[in-house]
Amino acid sequence: MSIEQILVVDDDPLMRKFAVEVLRRLGKEVAAAGSGQEAILRLTQEGPFDLILTDRMMPGKDGMEVLKAAKELAPSAFVIMMTAFGTIESAVEAMQRGAFNYLIKPFSPEALEAVVLQCESQSKVLKENRYLREASLPSSLIAESPSMRRVLQDLEKIAKSQASVFITGESGTGKEVIAGQIHRLSKRFEQPFVKVNCAAIPETLVESEFFGHEKGAFTGAQGRKIGRFELADKGTLLFDEVTEIPLSLQPKLLRAIQEQEFERVGGVKPIRVNIRFLAASNRDMQEAIENKIFREDLFYRLNVVPIHLPPLRERKEDILPLANLFLQKFCRENHKPLKRISEKAAQKLQEYHWPGNVRELANLIERTVVLDFEDLIEPEHLYLEIATQKPKFSGCSLHEMEKKLILDTLEANHQNRTRAAALLGISIRTLRNKLQEYESVD
Repeated sequence: MSIEQILVVDDDPLMRKFAVEVLRRLGKEVAAAGSGQEAILRLTQEGPFDLILTDRMMPGKDGMEVLKAAKELAPSAFVIMMTAFGTIESAVEAMQRGAFNYLIKPFSPEALEAVVLQCESQSKVLKENRYLREASLPSSLIAESPSMRRVLQDLEKIAKSQASVFITGESGTGKEVIAGQIHRLSKRFEQPFVKVNCAAIPETLVESEFFGHEKGAFTGAQGRKIGRFELADKGTLLFDEVTEIPLSLQPKLLRAIQEQEFERVGGVKPIRVNIRFLAASNRDMQEAIENKIFREDLFYRLNVVPIHLPPLRERKEDILPLANLFLQKFCRENHKPLKRISEKAAQKLQEYHWPGNVRELANLIERTVVLDFEDLIEPEHLYLEIATQKPKFSGCSLHEMEKKLILDTLEANHQNRTRAAALLGISIRTLRNKLQEYESVD
């Protein structure tokens, strides 16, 4: 990651001007503050900054207080302490408290450039190490089946582009995994990957979650909040369960995506960002558009490159490889000897219809490992009986049938709403609304 946004803090106007000019010649975006108070205000209102150069000795709030505020408000930022020769000891103390390095005043343009390059080099190392750790984790992108091979065939080409991607598929098919892989394979892999579950946010707070808000923008807004758009700047933003975004907010979202610009709730200053957008949904999008749940123009803006993930029941060749992958993963995580799946258990796994898809398979294998059965997993160790029972709806109205299915699924899953919603193929918000409806009628 390159160092782009820099804040220079110094109460000496000549030194401040010198540092700003040198950094701008390097092609950096530079803001300046003449005091510690102003620097902390800028960190609060304008962050995040990639690098902060601050003088050690200033009236009022000094460089140490700026360092403390930076670690709280911009923890990933590098802080360079600028100090006179006689206060090197305090600069060393600052490094012990989290500063990256220090510069002794007066310093040359070359010295300032060198420390910026040092920060960029260290940032790149940290990002590469994080990427390698992520890449080394077991991937659930198993593609033995022709349908998944087709999905993965062009994934790297899609990832290298800047195009928006719309991922569809039933709950539990791995839409978030695909989105994460797109980010990791993209040129933005060093930058943030921000995921927002649109169904999990109360409708009244969605706009604030996306765009942030200013202090006093609404009742309860006691301070400024940075939204997901700002957090995802230069990186990737995933809208999971995107059809749960309120229809009233979708025009503003469309404009923000098109213009890469927005205002915080209660704010007037436009904020520009550079974001790659991904979206995911388990709904039939044509039906959602026809039912006026989702705007057609927003769909086509996000659906530049469509990816559809087939359900697990349509990719049976992947069931056993996935099961063995999860078996290795959960045995290792739980410090258990590696187990094996018997032929009869394997047959049972392949015959099951997997309404919860890959997520359900992962949960099943983890439960089997945790309950510590024998080293060989047999059919009786696989708790699929409840899920395979077909409810009887003879003589029920459509509404009663729906209610019974929802309540039975909740009971079978010990009132776990997240799992029940996944098995039913609906969002958590839809499930919550249905339950509220049943309670009001009762």
